[in-house]
Amino acid sequence: MRFTSLLTTITAGAVLALSGCGGASAEQPGSPEQPAPAVKPTVVLVHGAFADASSWNGVVASLKRDGYPVIAAANPLRGLHDDAAYVAGVLKSVPGPVVLAGHSYGGPVMSEAAAGNPNVKALVYIASFILEPGESTSQLAAKFPGAQLGPTLQTVPVPLAGGGTANDLYIKQDEFHRVFAADVTPEVAELMAATQRPITEGALNEPATEAAWKSIPSWNMVTTADLAIPAESMRFMGDRAKSHSVEIAASHAVTVSHPDAVADLVDQAARATVT
Repeated sequence: MRFTSLLTTITAGAVLALSGCGGASAEQPGSPEQPAPAVKPTVVLVHGAFADASSWNGVVASLKRDGYPVIAAANPLRGLHDDAAYVAGVLKSVPGPVVLAGHSYGGPVMSEAAAGNPNVKALVYIASFILEPGESTSQLAAKFPGAQLGPTLQTVPVPLAGGGTANDLYIKQDEFHRVFAADVTPEVAELMAATQRPITEGALNEPATEAAWKSIPSWNMVTTADLAIPAESMRFMGDRAKSHSVEIAASHAVTVSHPDAVADLVDQAARATVT
């Protein structure tokens, strides 16, 4: 299968699995609200492919209003393990409890980065893959039909420091609004398309070695209008992880189009795990 066809679902994922819990159950309206943690954890945000840390701006603003310290990490998008090592370094620099949230390819990165870090109290997956050890993003990409991202990708060869070349992947700018950010204004989507960060093809083929969601409580947001990854795929991964997922009618760019909803889910995770 061509790399581009494997990338149709590079960005996504699912989980609200409280570690050690049995089956999944949907959040019911009117459930009692958890008390706010006495000490606010630091929220660390990890962006995915075709985006940068500014894609979290609205989420950061909402969390800041609620009193959370926030760091939006600059995910390198060069390779799963290298990217995870970078984010792990960011996590080690944060004193005290952390709630870690990842969008898109940022989910697999945070699953690796959080492993073995006792300060990470919760994982929040926003339209993101949750990989089992041994799986790669590309392996999960073709599992369900319906994604429309692959044909819109453009490959740009780039030189490597040690010699040779790698292939960077971009979304064609004239397709960006439709496939990635359909519920964002055309003006904002145009800026996002022009400033998108590429990801290497190789990053999508590296198998995961860690699955922090197996031991750390996790939350998941399924984006039902997502053209980058089918909602069915997100639900599958959530069910497989025995996780509790919430759903929202949003495009893949949910951190931009619905920042308050994303921040609310992060707040739920903090209230449930940090006392």
